[in-house]
Amino acid sequence: MQVLYTASATASGDGRNGHVETSDGTFTLDLAVPKEMGGTGGAANPEQLFAAGYAACFHGALRLVARRAKADVTGSVVAAEVGIGPSGSGGFGLTVQLVIDLPAVSRETAEQIVEQAHQVCPYSNATRGNIDVALTVRETLPA
Repeated sequence: MQVLYTASATASGDGRNGHVETSDGTFTLDLAVPKEMGGTGGAANPEQLFAAGYAACFHGALRLVARRAKADVTGSVVAAEVGIGPSGSGGFGLTVQLVIDLPAVSRETAEQIVEQAHQVCPYSNATRGNIDVALTVRETLPA
């Protein structure tokens, strides 16, 4: 693979109760363990960061695939939910649910675009076979 861009970030402090920042300084954030996992909450956590990255990346792939198919992506939205819990083998695992709105195309076209985007998206390719990823095309009413 020819690398076109490399992102670099550093975590410091107490892991999930620490701090992250990118090498170029454009992103800096304190982290906290969510209350649901016994922490104090009140700050971002790694699962939120992963959800934001996956949603943005998948939306980019979706728009690329739609553009190639000459499909209208007006009003398109991708929401990502990332779950974390015990894996059953002593560690922790993740799940992902992507909920996609493509209101300007038929449901059949939307489902085809979503499936193709799932093959194009780098996050989908990285997680395939490692994390359960559910894709849901939200039922939208025509405008």
